[in-house]
Amino acid sequence: MTLSPPALAAAFALGLATLGAAPLALAQAPAAAVAAPQTFTEAQMRGAAYMAANCANCHGTNGKSAGAMPGLAGLPRAYLVRQMQDFRDGRRAATLMHQIAKGYTDEQYELMGEFFSRQKPQ
Repeated sequence: MTLSPPALAAAFALGLATLGAAPLALAQAPAAAVAAPQTFTEAQMRGAAYMAANCANCHGTNGKSAGAMPGLAGLPRAYLVRQMQDFRDGRRAATLMHQIAKGYTDEQYELMGEFFSRQKPQ
């Protein structure tokens, strides 16, 4: 699979941080904030895995954090997408994630969210 230069640049930037309150935040989110079910192709998931690999520096391989940063593995796709949108749009405070989130499209948020949601948490 070949990614375009903008997609590669965006993939390089992603770090995706959450604070571990996924179930509570998702339960409190309005219904419109919950992403509709989607079907993703195998090629899309390979691209998602490639982009998500950039998150490993802070959030661990496949979103399984071994350090102070929260893990992303197993979190609901809709929650991850909303967090990235909130970082991008300035609704969620961050030191770095607000800059990283601006390098991705909503479709890429969906793909990476799906990738992490399919990973088993530690």
